[in-house]
Amino acid sequence: MRESVRKRRKRKKIGRMILTAILIIAMLAGLCAILIWKVFGVKSVSVKGNEIYTDKQIEDWVLDKEYSWNSLYVYFENKCNKTEEIPFVDSLRIRLKSPQKLEITVVEKGILGYLYVPSLGKNAYFDKDGFVVETSTEVIDGVPKITGISCEEVVLYEKLQLENSDILRDLLNLTQTLKKYNLLPDEIQYDSNMEPVLYYGTIQVKIGSEDNLSQKVVRLSIILPQLDRLSGTLHLETWTPETTDIIWDRAEEQSETEEETTEEPSEEPSADTPAEEQPAQDVPAENTPAEEQQPAENAPAEDMPPVEQ
Repeated sequence: MRESVRKRRKRKKIGRMILTAILIIAMLAGLCAILIWKVFGVKSVSVKGNEIYTDKQIEDWVLDKEYSWNSLYVYFENKCNKTEEIPFVDSLRIRLKSPQKLEITVVEKGILGYLYVPSLGKNAYFDKDGFVVETSTEVIDGVPKITGISCEEVVLYEKLQLENSDILRDLLNLTQTLKKYNLLPDEIQYDSNMEPVLYYGTIQVKIGSEDNLSQKVVRLSIILPQLDRLSGTLHLETWTPETTDIIWDRAEEQSETEEETTEEPSEEPSADTPAEEQPAQDVPAENTPAEEQQPAENAPAEDMPPVEQ
């Protein structure tokens, strides 16, 4: 009898202990919930590594769920880097810099150009190695369109299949060199001789063969700023370290207007500029009809475009 009474008391005691533990756990859970609700609210988001998309676009993609106002939720929800729904983005990394501040690091797919593929009805974007990293109907600002060469079909994450592998090699060499000097154009068009013509707004630049490509691009980086608001064709196809001939064909419709408003270029290079960056023969001469083209060193001074000092 006494033993049964002791057992009942023991069970009641255990029951009270379990109930107390449950109440304590519930209270702690409630406190944690309040803490998470109050403290881990997203108030600041910083984005880095993005070039194609704006900070706001990246932020909207990441904070697109019902509970994305909470920084802990965002951190764990994006832990697996679910970036397959974001074109041109390879991965996202979310970091909690503080309970209320998120840092988003964007790793974009390296893109150097795109071709339109008629069989897909989409643009095929390729990287520095010629691999197709994205197919999309979107047109990305700052990425040159490649025309004059065709690609019948593409496979995502495989190399572009062009008729001539040498053309792909030359294209990659050209786009990488232009990227290095921050000179990627609006369009790169290959002519009937499979030589590239670059388009910067109303300016055409004929590169010619791949010979001396880096030196040609260096000359282009010096000359192009001088041609701001002009229209015409810059001829680099005849440039060599020996001849250094560069010819500028100004569009005929601009001739009269620009002759009235153009300042004479300075005859002497700036003292602060290395002489090799301002050789007289590297400043393009302006000509009227193409048949009257002359090398820059023989062109009259009044026909030269302005050089901004």
